[in-house]
Amino acid sequence: MITESSSTPDATPDPADGPPADAARRPSRRTVITGAAAVTGAAAVAGAGALNGATAPPAGASQAPSGSARPDWETCLTVARAVLVRDEDDRPLVPGYADVLLRSGLPRSRTPRRKVLVVGAGPAGLTAAHLLREAGHRVTVIEANGNRVGGRIKTFRTGGHEKSPAPFTDPQQYAEAGAMRIPDSHPLVTGLIDSLGLARRRFHLVDVDGSGSPAHRTWIHVNGVRVRRGDYARAPQALNRSFGVPAAHEGVPAAQIVRNALAPARKEIDGKKDRALVEGWARIIQRYGHMSMYRYLTEEAKLDDRTIDLIGTVENLTSRLHLAFVHSFIGASLISPDTAFFELPGGTATLADALYARVRDIVRLDRRATRITHGEGGVTVDTVSEGRGGRPVERESFTGDTAIITVPFSGLRHIPVTPPLSYGKRRAITELHYDAATKVLLEFSRRWWEFDEADWKRELEAVRPGLYRAYQLGRTPEDGALLGAHPSVPRGGISGAQRTHYAACRSLTRDQPEAAGTIGGGSATDNPNRFMFQPSHPVEGSRGGVVLASYSWADDALKWDSLDDDERYPRALAGVQEVFGQRIEVFYTGVGRTQSWMRDPYAYGEASVLLPGQHTELLPHVRGAEGNLHFAGCHTSVKPAWIEGALESAVRTALEVHTSV
Repeated sequence: MITESSSTPDATPDPADGPPADAARRPSRRTVITGAAAVTGAAAVAGAGALNGATAPPAGASQAPSGSARPDWETCLTVARAVLVRDEDDRPLVPGYADVLLRSGLPRSRTPRRKVLVVGAGPAGLTAAHLLREAGHRVTVIEANGNRVGGRIKTFRTGGHEKSPAPFTDPQQYAEAGAMRIPDSHPLVTGLIDSLGLARRRFHLVDVDGSGSPAHRTWIHVNGVRVRRGDYARAPQALNRSFGVPAAHEGVPAAQIVRNALAPARKEIDGKKDRALVEGWARIIQRYGHMSMYRYLTEEAKLDDRTIDLIGTVENLTSRLHLAFVHSFIGASLISPDTAFFELPGGTATLADALYARVRDIVRLDRRATRITHGEGGVTVDTVSEGRGGRPVERESFTGDTAIITVPFSGLRHIPVTPPLSYGKRRAITELHYDAATKVLLEFSRRWWEFDEADWKRELEAVRPGLYRAYQLGRTPEDGALLGAHPSVPRGGISGAQRTHYAACRSLTRDQPEAAGTIGGGSATDNPNRFMFQPSHPVEGSRGGVVLASYSWADDALKWDSLDDDERYPRALAGVQEVFGQRIEVFYTGVGRTQSWMRDPYAYGEASVLLPGQHTELLPHVRGAEGNLHFAGCHTSVKPAWIEGALESAVRTALEVHTSV
């Protein structure tokens, strides 16, 4: 897929000359967008310097590229400490946070116990509420959702604290709408899971074989080229040439190109410790903080558009090109290729269950904040109910001495605060960027992704004799007659509308790739599905499974949001078929689930993903307290979309409330 390239597909550039000359002259959508973002970011950074008073960096600090504004050194140090979770003396905060969260609780304090309001019952709000109540404070948690807690921890499942009906035809099946993997490099969340007595097991980001060893058998399917990930790593030439990359990159896998591209930034922190590591990160923030990912890749890594298209498509950078380089670099630095990931049997929402159980009696569901009033006399939060199930819409006000606000800033934008917050905080609430992300999940009655060819032949012949060979020859009906045709699929789950949409949109490609034979892992494609993941483990007692058929971000996500279910799920199935072959249709149950975080009325977006310049311009204002209002949530950390960031903020704000005079 040649995306947003300013050069034509058949004009392969000479590697010695870089991109074609006309590419430099002709603006593309990408260069216009990223150019505007760079200007905005530079202006924002200039504003930060004007507000904070620019100071000279110490000897050896990198200078910003010529022609761009340079944020002041102290602001860069502040952001660097946030990245590393250090205090103002550069001492690590995580060990102390872990002690508070997992062992000792909040320290003894002579300050009077307070009446605390916590707005939002995600992991940050539930955790801060528990810590403060255990320390003797009177706490009330106010949650807008009338059905569940957990924020972006959400599992489609039967039961749970939500008492949900079965979301799939098999009531034992579940799938993640939100957080689905937990890295072992996040000590607060892994420690909390263990302390709560919850089981965890490996999440296979890379597919494994029957013995649990990495197999790399998932697919990359782009530009009409289908190749196993392992084969691509060994011989990337065919796929790379399909993008028209320069000869120097033809034999280099996309992941290695990305690692090479990040090398100029990585040299600032590799091998550094203590103060030197903090200053290394500050230099990265100062030099590259105003850059979008696209600008960094072109100006610093000297990559051409064709190569950027390659790594964007294969390594999931396309949706991040216009966003801050620093955002992607932080993620790449804090989670290495060797990081192990975990999942929770029964779904990540079992963590929300456990957090909720500790504070259930002080949580008020179905209370959406509509106004916050604060001052010397305390805090008042006015709320309104949702009026679900025919119940009347009700208003209720809550008062306290202080409050912790965990609502995403995209949602806080709609809550008037009186008197107004500081200018910097209001700018952060207004401008903090939240990205779109959408998951489309499909249920199958058998785990076909684990099959070998013998399994396929046995199961297809159970539908009707000769069907295995018919799929090989591309001689199967095109009208959707074989949707859910396997005897294991419950009858009546596939509507006539789904069959019609499926027949209209199914792939015309009739080739039949070999059996996937994968456990866990994910595949990449340039079709609208973009990324798809198979479950890492079977559900006990069930022979089927739920596939994350499409995981997309930014514009790709918004396009899925426009479709209704009867069209969305057949289209998602067709996209999976392009990668894995037509024959998977016989196991489709007709049931799917979708989570659009941008359309979610409580999340207002997947997570805060900062634009160029926003780390230095906005981040210092995001987390700061405003009188008796404190601010928590993963958006107040540099780990947005990670539970670890939410827990860091929970401990931080609980300490602020507990120790403040």
